[in-house]
Amino acid sequence: MGWIEDFIFSSPSRISATLVSLAQSGDLWLHVSTSVWETIVGFTLGTVLGIIFAIFLWWSPFVAHVLEPYLVVLSALPKTALGPIFIVWMGAGSGAIITMTLAISLIVTILDMHNGFLATDSEKIALLKTLGANRPQILFKLVLPANLTTMVNVLKVNVGLSWVGVIMGEFLVSKAGLGYLIVYGSQVFKMDLVMCSVLILALCAAGMYQCILWLEKGLKIYMGVTL
Repeated sequence: MGWIEDFIFSSPSRISATLVSLAQSGDLWLHVSTSVWETIVGFTLGTVLGIIFAIFLWWSPFVAHVLEPYLVVLSALPKTALGPIFIVWMGAGSGAIITMTLAISLIVTILDMHNGFLATDSEKIALLKTLGANRPQILFKLVLPANLTTMVNVLKVNVGLSWVGVIMGEFLVSKAGLGYLIVYGSQVFKMDLVMCSVLILALCAAGMYQCILWLEKGLKIYMGVTL
């Protein structure tokens, strides 16, 4: 109806045409697969390493007390400022982008999981100790099962954070990916390409989030508990 300037906002028909053009040229699969692969790698590494490090902090209260201020500072530090450092360290490629993703999701995972471990029912821990349980048994029999809800919530948060890290990394240095398309489209004033890339990005993020919801549902059925 002409109410919105399509040069600035694009339009559904032009976005659809751009999507078809990308698919026909083969560029669509290249850019989507690149971003999805980087996101999955960063998401997996951030979650696994974060949980392992949180277990280490729970295991050693002294180390947790020493490192907590540094973790808080790193959590508050804008990760974009570290981008040039990651590029120098890892090179101008996927390594720097994955490292950026890891930097964004890792600290949040550590802090959330560690707080969850510390919030485990102290009376149950005391009961296990009176029954002769050692620290590994307390960890695997009580602390980890009691924090399944926290783990699932961390996974949900990390989906968004991982995509943020990947797109930020691709803004800084990339030759392919949805972030690359967004930056390129904005530089040459192709808003059709920008909006198309944003739409694909939203669908990919929603798909990953739905996978986490399926995992949560499976855990509920398998464990027979309400997460």
